[in-house]
Amino acid sequence: MPRTEVNRFAEMEIFARVVEQGGFSAAARVSGVSASAVSKLVARLEARLGTRLVHRTTRRFQLTPEGQSFYERSVAILADLAEAERSAGAGEKPAGRVRINSSASYVSHILAPILPRFLERYPEIALDIVQTDLVVDLLADRTDIAIRAGPMPSSALMARKLGSTRMTIVAAPVWIERHGLPRTIADLDRQERLGFGYARAVKGWPLRTAEGEGLVLPTIGRVRMSDGEGIRRLALAGVGPARLAAFTIRDDIADSRLVPLLEDANPGDEEEFYAVFIGQSASLPARARALLDFLAEHGQVA
Repeated sequence: MPRTEVNRFAEMEIFARVVEQGGFSAAARVSGVSASAVSKLVARLEARLGTRLVHRTTRRFQLTPEGQSFYERSVAILADLAEAERSAGAGEKPAGRVRINSSASYVSHILAPILPRFLERYPEIALDIVQTDLVVDLLADRTDIAIRAGPMPSSALMARKLGSTRMTIVAAPVWIERHGLPRTIADLDRQERLGFGYARAVKGWPLRTAEGEGLVLPTIGRVRMSDGEGIRRLALAGVGPARLAAFTIRDDIADSRLVPLLEDANPGDEEEFYAVFIGQSASLPARARALLDFLAEHGQVA
């Protein structure tokens, strides 16, 4: 095989993950590829080097002396490559277009107010902002940074936490006038409730009974919405009660546009927010790293 057709750094990176994760399947999970693809890559690497790097059976995985030596040299080379990329990126002026994918709630209440400061600081950066609460494939969507809420699943994506926010059940005064103020969980259970039109990590509204027991109230209603900001607007219009992030409704509550419901039954759970991206933050293009660092400093939710 011609030398130009071999991606030696990719081979080293996958082999290092195999060693560090203790096997092909675990390395495949963190790399976002199939176990068979990892196995074939290591087999091709062994064939090209003309030596066995690992002894593997259905139950055991063990490095050969040659494999141990290759692993140690690979880790050193990969570290040198990362340092070279960091040095190159440090001297690069942030410029170009950054594509960010975010929920409408985060855009409206967090990103929009801080955006003028970012654009003034980085006049050569342009932004494409895509609003959706749905999880997107960053590679397929050509997304540089995505803002996601909820627990981060195990994946090959990297993440930087942007804080967490308390969840609160609220309703508009006009809805309360029509249906009455719910004073117990049973009162609320008799009413239609606004919910999301897609599967979420928490499938309902967590509550705590007067006896301290936890339960989850399903979001049963005729109206569902695909994003949190849309649900907030429906709640403001008196369509029904909703369970929303505190940072999106803090001003609404302060101005009496929304009223908290059953706060004594609120378990106090919080929803976490993350900026997620592919690869290490140090190796991101300067334009994307500038936005990531800015969000970490100014784009925190609470």
